[in-house]
Amino acid sequence: MAPALMRLALALAVAVVGCCAARQPGGRVDLWPMPASVSRGARTLYVARDLKLSTAGSGYKDGKAILADAFRRMVAVIQLDHAINGSYHGLPVLAGVNVAVRSPDDELKFGVDESYKLTVPATGSPLYARIEAQTVFGAFHALETFSQLCYFDFVLSVTGLHWAPWTIVDKPRFPYRGLLIDTARHYLPVPVIKSVIDSMVYSKLNVLHWHIVDEQPFPLEIPSYPKLSNGAYSYSEKYTINDAIDIVQYAEKRGVNVLAEIDVPGHAGSWGVGYPSLWPSATCQQPLDVSNDFTFKVIDGILSDFSKVFKFKFVHLGGDEVDTSCWTTTPRIKSWLVQHGMNESDAYRYFVLKAQKIAISHGYEIINWEETFNNFGDKLDRKTVVHNWLGGGVAEKVVSAGLRCIVSNQDKWYLDHLDATWEGFYMNEPLTNIYNPEQQKLILGGEVCMWGEHIDASDIQQTIWPRAAAAAERLWTPVEKLAKDTTAVTARLAHFRCLLNERGVAAAPLAGYGRTAPSEPGSCVRQ
Repeated sequence: MAPALMRLALALAVAVVGCCAARQPGGRVDLWPMPASVSRGARTLYVARDLKLSTAGSGYKDGKAILADAFRRMVAVIQLDHAINGSYHGLPVLAGVNVAVRSPDDELKFGVDESYKLTVPATGSPLYARIEAQTVFGAFHALETFSQLCYFDFVLSVTGLHWAPWTIVDKPRFPYRGLLIDTARHYLPVPVIKSVIDSMVYSKLNVLHWHIVDEQPFPLEIPSYPKLSNGAYSYSEKYTINDAIDIVQYAEKRGVNVLAEIDVPGHAGSWGVGYPSLWPSATCQQPLDVSNDFTFKVIDGILSDFSKVFKFKFVHLGGDEVDTSCWTTTPRIKSWLVQHGMNESDAYRYFVLKAQKIAISHGYEIINWEETFNNFGDKLDRKTVVHNWLGGGVAEKVVSAGLRCIVSNQDKWYLDHLDATWEGFYMNEPLTNIYNPEQQKLILGGEVCMWGEHIDASDIQQTIWPRAAAAAERLWTPVEKLAKDTTAVTARLAHFRCLLNERGVAAAPLAGYGRTAPSEPGSCVRQ
């Protein structure tokens, strides 16, 4: 056995012992991601079958019932469809959770305060856990952490909670903690997208980057230009605008922003199925025709429709992998370039900057893939966020230039790279070689990318998890509490992977590469 696999096997063996120890006072703290500060005691409590939500002392009125809904979901995941039918006679019972939210606002804005304090007392009558948070979104994270303290007691047939009293103080390290899904390479039904959103919440990821269209299909209906969705794979593999609204609202109620992407000018061959004039020619179909005013009218129409649906402050305009050869081999476009004194590189810059201005006119700030910065970074709008994906060294150049950056370097955080191990996901540090505190603030966070060439509804979850969770801890937990050696967190991540399975998320084993299958019969935490 290779040394790396031997180390992993030993760590997973420890996980089995740790899993059992976690059921007893003094065992391992199995929380993922690890909170900023944790203290605990030694008493076991039992969670009431009809656990109550109290909002006494809260400044948040929950008029939309999103806190009450989150509480109901939390109770469901701690009960895990078990029959909670044991006797509580003589047991110390946790009767409920008091949630005190200071802000009355429940608009999900980028950079919203997501901090919380969770306390679970060991004594009292009645016993109530307490959550204090500035916003309801911090309270959501506290409820998730509380759920991970609970377990089903198979002897008593009730829900237990060890090691009270607990005091947990927590907040995220980065404001942007993203996961990309790709509905262009394979269609993902709406219930599948919602299941991905649900699974994100368990590891406190907060941005769903929706790569909606690409050169293959255009699956989203656009009211301003309804023929665009003629580019869908089939009649049934489409999203209505109401589907998009439903997805956005579903995500927002869980504290997740939805970042919409249209990738221009490349990766857009599907646009011309409904509107052929967007192609340079019938035989040379992308990038979009830079010489045609109609191209920019369509982009304007799309972003106008987006602004009514996608309320996140950012929109992603792509800009990567642009092969401009169709512009110079199409006579009328070549003539336009000559007339305007442009070469191919000039036209690429012209297109990206014009698309940026359109997005800004609709109230958006822009995210572009890093090629735009690499080619003409000094010309980008100063509010541009550069999305690093090609490799290391770019993020430090971006922030040195005074621009913001999101890190997704493909060698570590691309989930479609099945040979990228969870250890690499965990150890990938967004602030590598960035030491200036002001420049560090320009790193908004990071994103793991689930490109869809080889995934669909049948295998998306096991390709995402548990590797995305490894990155999620990197993005949430204070740097001083992150493990320097992944063997220190293997057992805890194995426990979290099994928790995902218990909650209905098809997270793959840790051992081996991404989306691997169990190698042999055995305990979940050994895999």
